[in-house]
Amino acid sequence: MKPLKVLALLILSALVFAACGEDENDYYIDRTTSPGTPTNPPTPSTYDAFNNQNDASQNAALARLEFPHVKGGNSIVVVHNCKLNDKTGETGVNYCVEWDTDIHAQRWSCYQMYASLLQANTSRYQGNGGYALTPDALYPNDPDLPSQYRFTVDPFKGSGYDHGHICPSNDRLASYDSNYQTFYMTNMMPQVNSFNSGIWARMELKVHSWTNKFDVLYVCKGGTIDKSENIIKYLGSGQNKIPVPKYFYMALLGLDKEGYHAMGFWIEHSGSISKDDNLSKYMCNIRQLEELTGIDFFCNLPGDVENTVETLSVDIIKAQWQ
Repeated sequence: MKPLKVLALLILSALVFAACGEDENDYYIDRTTSPGTPTNPPTPSTYDAFNNQNDASQNAALARLEFPHVKGGNSIVVVHNCKLNDKTGETGVNYCVEWDTDIHAQRWSCYQMYASLLQANTSRYQGNGGYALTPDALYPNDPDLPSQYRFTVDPFKGSGYDHGHICPSNDRLASYDSNYQTFYMTNMMPQVNSFNSGIWARMELKVHSWTNKFDVLYVCKGGTIDKSENIIKYLGSGQNKIPVPKYFYMALLGLDKEGYHAMGFWIEHSGSISKDDNLSKYMCNIRQLEELTGIDFFCNLPGDVENTVETLSVDIIKAQWQ
């Protein structure tokens, strides 16, 4: 590795570690060996991130590797902290959301997956089964969202759409608190049941299984809300009006002894897709996913590492991840 590159990586590692502290769980930030080279050299684009890291001066969590570049404007970042493991007592960041206060929807949820977070120490939260948005409801309002932005009624009720988890309940069974937080309304997006319980659930299970491949897996997921052509319809009205995304996506960054590996899933929100469909059909590289979503993923990586892992061919990605 070139001396300048080593120096840049060491400086970035020190800054992030200092900003996040021990309870941020970024244990792997200083391991930044590039996993390979793209088939074609990357060319400059909107998503080249040599100087596009999030400003973490006011919110240390924004320096975490799972974060994309925050859009800002009418959006706010909600960071959910809690006990992460009931047996070990580990505490820290559970998952984070960028919430658009005008659209009344999340742009993404992002989180980490590693061994101690995936222990099965509790069962899936059951709630009281109602739609009252009380703290003990199955889908409560998010207490970390400013009160003026919370729902007054549940727009999912009677809509025919599932409350689709973005940070999955199944990925947060190491503690009661972390599982409970995944049921917040800010972590929900409308999904057709056959999609939610079918191909999307299979993608989530596949991502869950990939934690065995990596020391840590950084995940950013969501549905399309920023362009009218990428929204199917709206549910509810007024403060309770929410969009139904036309597409859903997952951006994944895995770290192992060889370095970083990245890939994406992009899939139409359709109930007609077979749950047994070949998942490789929906794989893409991160640069392609950025062009489709308008989101700059993994912007806190060193720029040269980001360009390398995000521009690999899909064939190379399939070989690395399957």
